[in-house]
Amino acid sequence: MVKAAVVGLGKMGISHAAILGAHPDVELVAVCDTSSFVLEAFEKYTATKTYKDYDKMLEKEKLDFVVIATPTKFHYSMVKQAIVKGLHVFCEKPFSLNTPEGEELVALVKEKSTINQVGYHNHFLGTFQELKRLLKENILGELVHFTGEAYGPVVTKEKGGTWRSKPSEGGGCLFDYASHVLNLIQEVLGRPNKVNGALLKSVYSKGVEDAVYALLTLENQLSGVLLVNWSDETYRKMSTSLTVQGKKGKIICDATEIKIYLHDANPKEKLEKGWNTKYITDLTAPVNYYLRGEEYSAQVDYFVENVIKRKQGIANTFEQGHYTDKVIEMIITNTKQNEN
Repeated sequence: MVKAAVVGLGKMGISHAAILGAHPDVELVAVCDTSSFVLEAFEKYTATKTYKDYDKMLEKEKLDFVVIATPTKFHYSMVKQAIVKGLHVFCEKPFSLNTPEGEELVALVKEKSTINQVGYHNHFLGTFQELKRLLKENILGELVHFTGEAYGPVVTKEKGGTWRSKPSEGGGCLFDYASHVLNLIQEVLGRPNKVNGALLKSVYSKGVEDAVYALLTLENQLSGVLLVNWSDETYRKMSTSLTVQGKKGKIICDATEIKIYLHDANPKEKLEKGWNTKYITDLTAPVNYYLRGEEYSAQVDYFVENVIKRKQGIANTFEQGHYTDKVIEMIITNTKQNEN
């Protein structure tokens, strides 16, 4: 039984606490937040200890790992404190708002040999896993183009924003929404190493962007488009997709299904000529505890398993999360150059 704590009890923090609380190999020892209302609920309905002071929690509790789900501006200091104490760390995305700080944390976990993971949950969706597998099998032949998209109704009118809409705290649509797509592109198709053009566009927000558009080239020379908008009220919730075009066909993949178009049948994969569809229900393995989707529990199960085995996982490492932050920085640099 490993001992855990969750820091930051917003939407994701409470989700992580629920998943960890039901995990057979985890004891949720403590939670930490500044909200008395949320902490009182934990005190009333659970045996979990509550703290408002992160330093005090780390000092008093004997923990194996912490989950950091605070606003992004706190990630660096809180993650660093935990690593220095020898704790394993699961940090919500985006990893950092500052790439030098992220680089320091990547070096620190390597030095301390602590298990680390960033919360890019899309990699634990069966559809995106199947996309990556099919591309590895070269089912589309030579790839010629990709499109990475995400849309949702985060900011749909002019009003006071949350910490996510403040550049110094959440980073706007680029850090909060586009990071998901960039990380998928990075780990499924290849690492972007060139931004050929980018536009950060405000729709309703003041001070941060609501939409991100960019032309990217990957290390393998594949090029494509990033299209992200969190001010699209035609979507009930965030919708993320990747479309990949190859010389032998095309794949359109999102969180619910993967549609495969082939010029010729592929008997090995049992795919016919033309359109083939696979659904998330056929591609996702069962998890210990279902909450909001299997992917959220799957990423936590994966992290816990690695902590127990004391073996660093290969999915969603700090280094991978840090590289996504570097691509975000490249997009910001490109937009500033275009403004001059």
